[in-house]
Amino acid sequence: MPLLLTFLGILALVFLIAFVKIDTFISFVLVSLAIGLASGMDVAAVGKSIQTGIGGTLGELVLIVGFGAMLGRLVAESGAAMRITNVLIKIFGVKNLRWGLALAGFIIGIPLFYNAGFIIVFPLIVTITASSGLPMMTVAVPMLAALSVAHGYLPPHPSPAAIAGQLGANIGRTLIYGIIVSIPAIVIAGPIFGKTLSKYQPKIDRDLFKIREIPDHELPGAGISFFVALLPVLLLTLTGPLKSVLPAGSVLHQVVTLLAEPYIGMLLSVLVAVYTLGIRRGQTMKVVMKDLEEAIKAASPVLLVIAGAGALKQIFIDSGTSKYIGFMLQGVDISPLLLGWGIAAVIRVCVGSATVAGLTTVGIILPLIQGNPNIKPELMVLAIGSGSLMMSHLNDGGFWLFKEYFNLSIKETLQTWTVMETIVSIVGLLGVLALNLVV
Repeated sequence: MPLLLTFLGILALVFLIAFVKIDTFISFVLVSLAIGLASGMDVAAVGKSIQTGIGGTLGELVLIVGFGAMLGRLVAESGAAMRITNVLIKIFGVKNLRWGLALAGFIIGIPLFYNAGFIIVFPLIVTITASSGLPMMTVAVPMLAALSVAHGYLPPHPSPAAIAGQLGANIGRTLIYGIIVSIPAIVIAGPIFGKTLSKYQPKIDRDLFKIREIPDHELPGAGISFFVALLPVLLLTLTGPLKSVLPAGSVLHQVVTLLAEPYIGMLLSVLVAVYTLGIRRGQTMKVVMKDLEEAIKAASPVLLVIAGAGALKQIFIDSGTSKYIGFMLQGVDISPLLLGWGIAAVIRVCVGSATVAGLTTVGIILPLIQGNPNIKPELMVLAIGSGSLMMSHLNDGGFWLFKEYFNLSIKETLQTWTVMETIVSIVGLLGVLALNLVV
């Protein structure tokens, strides 16, 4: 019965989101209510479970996602993203431009949400195509593949950060492993696959998208642009190991311990960006704070989706469904990492949203992680994250964003965007399985 309820619940979620077009957060709450009541929980217990799930899931994540959105906004609005791209293009040259663009997309993608990153790099892609004479898809795909990988694999992006929190994974370690796994995924789905797409020639209406070109002399310096964009990565990856070698109880150890908290690292990154990309460049505090306010507005829908997924996860736990599923899955002769990837991939194909796919999978796969020392939660985060990027098609907003901006047909979008996302997902899984053999 619990397996049947879970299956029906996921089908209901797919139906409500993909066909009825009900808001994703509302859909999660409705399905959570239905599964809880059908499992025999009383009304008060179901309500309490939903509240606990939402509160427990958001918790620290509100700070990480909120500060991440603010940082991304400042990097985008200041022109730091454009400066990073320009520097890498100059270093790599036209001959190796695709590799430089892939690296630029990855660095820009660390602080930026995917949709925001797409809108920022699109004018760069159009400008670079015009100046280099290269086919547009061979320029676009390396950047967008890197953005997609950062979105699906790496904290502080909402989905991997939320999955890491629910699975009890160390965010710093997840980030390090994620960067390792990202490299082959970006290389294959970006420059290598992108090189095969020269036959696609989208016709772009520059006036339609109001491409704003910032003069080079108005952009932030290269050093500060790279530093601010990469500061969250530096803090998340360096403070953990540093904390373990400093004398316990010392002032320096306490400072590093504080900085090792992901939300503190993100807050510090935002404060640095406020000064270096805003105040120092002549903007008033009022203007900078307005940018941060807009960033929070953009992050709110994502937080609601995460909250809804947290409610469903808690219903699975409190109704006993997770325990039962965990017992059943333990007898399945398949790698848990492959299982997590597969569940996320199926939900992604059905629902379209990578965030929904990843967070829904956590509620199903969680019992397999708990109490099992052989499964590294950081690698499970990456397996689920890569599965959640699988085969984006007509039910995914990212698919239509790519199609409309590049003025492609549905068939052409399937042949370019969908194939790129599928490569990212499969190579990500292979990278996780390989990493599992050595860590």
